[in-house]
Amino acid sequence: MFNFKEIISVTLILFSVIDILGSIPIVITLRKKVGTIESGKATLVSGIIMVGFLFVGEQILRLFGLDVASFSLAGALIMFLIGMEMVLGIEIFKTDPSAGKSTSIVPLAFPLIAGAGTMTTLISLRAAYQLPNILLGIAINLILVYLVLKSSVWLEKKLGPAGFNILKVFGIILLSIAIKLFKNQLAQW
Repeated sequence: MFNFKEIISVTLILFSVIDILGSIPIVITLRKKVGTIESGKATLVSGIIMVGFLFVGEQILRLFGLDVASFSLAGALIMFLIGMEMVLGIEIFKTDPSAGKSTSIVPLAFPLIAGAGTMTTLISLRAAYQLPNILLGIAINLILVYLVLKSSVWLEKKLGPAGFNILKVFGIILLSIAIKLFKNQLAQW
């Protein structure tokens, strides 16, 4: 049932798509904005989104008359707005004061961790790999995501104030990635 080679392949593919290490500057920016990140909640919600989409993603999109390309465009737009926040120092994603300050679900769990790229990758993986191996690859990635989110305070201390100012460069990179995703989806249309 379990195939070690498939598990490694799925884990590495998802790791590169989720890119939690590349998201460290965004995680730190979000934590600075709201004060705390609920690592467990963000990881759990990301896992639910990924596993749910693995099983019924295409059907849900079809139910709403959507295609994967439209879904990817929506995720790219959210990533673009997060990049704008980082570069310009503005607040686009306003938090509801009555709900407490939290970015654990939006934009952290979706679209940064379990975004359109991750979800479309899961659909592709479903066609090429056995389901138990995909689920184990998701679990391994969620453990890595949790560890990175949990260590964001430590990572920020290691960067220091000067290092944090450099993070604006990552905002530009995030904008570029969002534009690339947007452009690729428009080209497919």
